[in-house]
Amino acid sequence: MTLLKTATIKKTTLGLSLAGMMVSSLAFAAPSETPPDFVKRISDKLIVELKQNKASLNNASVINKIVAQNIEPYVDVQGFSRLVMGQYYSNQYSTAAQRGRFTKNFRDSVIKTYAKGLAQYNNEGYTLRPYRNTGAKYPVVTMDFKANNGNKIPVSFQLIDKNNQWKIRNINVSGIDMALTFRDQFKANVQQSGGNIDKAIASFKPDAEAGK
Repeated sequence: MTLLKTATIKKTTLGLSLAGMMVSSLAFAAPSETPPDFVKRISDKLIVELKQNKASLNNASVINKIVAQNIEPYVDVQGFSRLVMGQYYSNQYSTAAQRGRFTKNFRDSVIKTYAKGLAQYNNEGYTLRPYRNTGAKYPVVTMDFKANNGNKIPVSFQLIDKNNQWKIRNINVSGIDMALTFRDQFKANVQQSGGNIDKAIASFKPDAEAGK
């Protein structure tokens, strides 16, 4: 066998080995945190921020900053928006520009909704329910928030792995699926707008209290 053939075989073998390693690493790549550790970390950090700024939570700029720094980065806004738009997310009903506009408007509305709720924070705590890894594509972590009246409010976070980082894909509060609730609201908004997607997007205001 000539030196040229030997070198070619070695290069080919090396290339295949490297490709195999890359495929293997991608196949087993996953977030470094477990789902409950992720939810606990961001929840604890949020509570610390709320406690430190308790006297200023009625200030819109303060609470909006807390939401922007402690909630927004961990939400799959685009994925959440896709769930809420439902059938209207397809090319049959909307353009890429319209979907982008919806995502921005939805993001702004959700931030305001979170800010309004967190502004009422009064040193409530939470307990994390036992978590069992079932290998689900969208793992769910549930916690019980303690209300002022002593009741517990169950909140479930459905997660998605986005580039080896957990993100919140959907939220269920006291048995109410937020994405489904908002989807029904948006669908009704489209119908009330006579099928005008632009008008429906501009006027859509998700109401988290509607399903309660």
